Amino acid sequence: MSVNLDDFRRELRDWLEANCPPSIRTPMPADEYPGGGRRAEYRNPETKLWLDRMAERGFTVPLWPKAYGGAGLGKDEHRVLQEELRRINARPALLGMGISMIGPALLEYGTEAQKAEHLPKIARGEIWWCQGYSEPNAGSDLASLRTSAVEDGDDYIINGQKIWTSGADKADWMFCLVRTAPNAPKHQGITFILFDMTTPGVTVKPILLISGYSPFCETFLDNVRVPKKNVVSQVNQGWTVAKRLLQYERTSIGGIGGGSQKSESLEELAARYVGLDAGRIAEPALRAGILRHRMNDRAFALTMKRSQEETAAGVAPGALSSLFKYYGTEQNKGRYELMLSMMGSRGLGWEGTAFAGAELDTTRGWLRSKANSIEGGTSEVQLNILAKRVLGLPD
Repeated sequence: MSVNLDDFRRELRDWLEANCPPSIRTPMPADEYPGGGRRAEYRNPETKLWLDRMAERGFTVPLWPKAYGGAGLGKDEHRVLQEELRRINARPALLGMGISMIGPALLEYGTEAQKAEHLPKIARGEIWWCQGYSEPNAGSDLASLRTSAVEDGDDYIINGQKIWTSGADKADWMFCLVRTAPNAPKHQGITFILFDMTTPGVTVKPILLISGYSPFCETFLDNVRVPKKNVVSQVNQGWTVAKRLLQYERTSIGGIGGGSQKSESLEELAARYVGLDAGRIAEPALRAGILRHRMNDRAFALTMKRSQEETAAGVAPGALSSLFKYYGTEQNKGRYELMLSMMGSRGLGWEGTAFAGAELDTTRGWLRSKANSIEGGTSEVQLNILAKRVLGLPD
């Protein structure tokens, strides 16, 4: 059934004006991250209110079918929704691996029972997910993973160790790669499985970083009993699911480079730290750098928009997700480099009352941006994929 987009926009605009709280129309502080989960705590009550209102409409996952908690929007309606959210500078109602990674993978590969159990909870922000991929000796060469899963009746017994499991200390469930056929070629003996983090034998240890934060963890799996029904797709065929999920992840990471909500515009920062001359940024080189970054951001955002429309039409992300991941990473890093260059010594603060909170956040954000070129597959891995799968270059 066709939808009158003008009517949809008017109804949506009225709904947003009535339901999007004032604080949600401001830049999002790090401690108000809307990740959801069973143990979620909300410093700002309006963060939870916004999540609940958006989830009720299916707008946390607007392209998903209504049966699984989505809004069932078509690509044109989805475009209008994104435009109206940007118009009022609304924060995302829900973020995390549930909606960006495991949810789309389950839509594609999950059984009906798995979809019915997990997708509505993801859409409502009731479950926080983490990813059990990397191991101490299996990072970029992920297929070398050794965490084992041995059959025992209707269950698998899992033993091994995962590392760099982002948010595992807060997570409710993990999607995990395990080796179920140790003698098979390494890409063919891997199975994709789900389990509750409260299962006996799961131990999580946060990794303390130099920043003082612990966004990453080590996860130890000692005789963890997981039902076979939690296998996604087929036993020993998990590499296919894993690759698709990585494409969803890389597309999501790429989104940081263009069009996402920023704490403050580069122009506003330049006006404050460098000053204006006849209404223009006083330093010509900085002015040119910001303009170049804005042009690249706009071009990248349009490319991402095209990809989102293709996804809405049922086309899953392919090798081009590596382009989004690589370019988005470079754009995000470049933005922070511009910010620090204009802030001068104000961008060198680490702690203390001599620096504003936003300045300290920028310094840490600059350091954090360097990890974008590692997480989700290194930039070198992405360039190799683009060379082989997109450009068709020989090995």
